[in-house]
Amino acid sequence: MASKDSNREQPPPLSIEIKATQDQFFVWREFVWGGIAGAFGEGMMHPVDTLKTRLQSQIIMNASQRQKSIPQMLRTVWVGDGLKGFYRGIAPGVTGSLATGATYFGVIESTKKWIEETHPNLGGHWVHFIAGAIGDTLGSFVYVPCEVIKQRMQIQGTSSSWSSFISRNSVPVKPRGDMYGYYTGMFQAGSSILKEQGPKGLYAGYWSTLARDVPFAGLMVMFYEALKDLTDQGKKKFPQFGVNSSIEGLVLGGLAGGLSAYLTTPLDVVKTRLQVQGTTIKYKGWLDAVGQIWRKEGPEGFFRGSVPRVMWYIPASALTFMAVEFLRESFREKSKNNNSVVSNLSIESKRSSVHEVREN
Repeated sequence: MASKDSNREQPPPLSIEIKATQDQFFVWREFVWGGIAGAFGEGMMHPVDTLKTRLQSQIIMNASQRQKSIPQMLRTVWVGDGLKGFYRGIAPGVTGSLATGATYFGVIESTKKWIEETHPNLGGHWVHFIAGAIGDTLGSFVYVPCEVIKQRMQIQGTSSSWSSFISRNSVPVKPRGDMYGYYTGMFQAGSSILKEQGPKGLYAGYWSTLARDVPFAGLMVMFYEALKDLTDQGKKKFPQFGVNSSIEGLVLGGLAGGLSAYLTTPLDVVKTRLQVQGTTIKYKGWLDAVGQIWRKEGPEGFFRGSVPRVMWYIPASALTFMAVEFLRESFREKSKNNNSVVSNLSIESKRSSVHEVREN
C-alpha cells in the first residue's frame, strides 16, 4: 500500500520548470526585441531627425541670419552634403536607440506588475506613466552621450560643407590644419568631447534630456494603453471590425508617439540647444535657455522643429510597437502550445502510474 500511495502522490515538476523558463524568456525577449525595434526605427527615420536637429539648432550656428523653414533647410542639406548629410550621426543614434529600446520595453512590463502589486490604489494610467518613465530613465545613461555625439555630428554635415562653413564664418583652425570641432566618426567624436570637456561634455543637457524624455515616455505608454482600452471596448461592440495585434500596435503606437512628441517639443528644443552649443556657451542652463528662447523667439521658438519631430515619432513609434505586439502575440501562441504539451505529459504520467499500481 505504501508503494501505491507514494506512486500516486508524486507531483510532476515539469509545468513549474517550463513556466519559470517561459518567464525568463519573456523578460529577455522584451530587452532584445525592444532594442532591435528601437534601433530599426531610428535607422529608418534618421534623416527626419537630422532635419529636426538642424532646424532647432540653426540659431546657434547662424545667429545673425534669418531662420530657415523646413523646405529651405531640406534644400540646404541636400545642396551642401547630398544624401550623406541626412545620415550624419546615424551610428550614435542607432546605438542610443538600441539601449533605450531595450531598457524601455525590458523594464516596463516588470515595473507595471511591481507597481500594481505593491501600490494597488494607483490608477491604471498612472501605473503606465510611471513604468514608461522608469524604463526611459534607466536608458538615459547610455542614450544621452549618444545623443550629444549624434546631434553635434548632424549639425556639421559632411567635411566639405563644414569647410565651407569655416571659411564663411572665419572659424579658427587648429595649427595642424584640422577643421575646428569637426568629428569624423562616433568614437573620434566621443573621445574629442571627453578630452576637451570631460564627462560633463558627454552628458551636456542630461537633466534637460530627462525633463523631455521622462514625460514623453510616460505619456506615450499612457496614451498607448488608453487607446488600447478604447479599442478593446470597440471590439466588444463591433467584433466584425477587429484587427490583429500587430496592426493595432502599428496604428495606436503611431498615434501615441506623435501626440506625445508634439506635447514635449518645447522640452526637446531646450535640450537640443544645450547639447549642440559645445564650448561656446550661449545658455548658462535650463532656465536661462527657456528665458532666452521666450524673450528672443516667443512661443514659436519652443515649437521649432515640431513638424519633423512628429513626422519622426509617428512611424518610429508605430514600427516599434508593431514589432513588440507581434512578438508578444507569438509568445502567447508558444505558451499555449507548451501548456498543451504539459497537460498531455501530465495525463501520460498519471496513466503510467495507474498502470504500475495495477501491476503491483
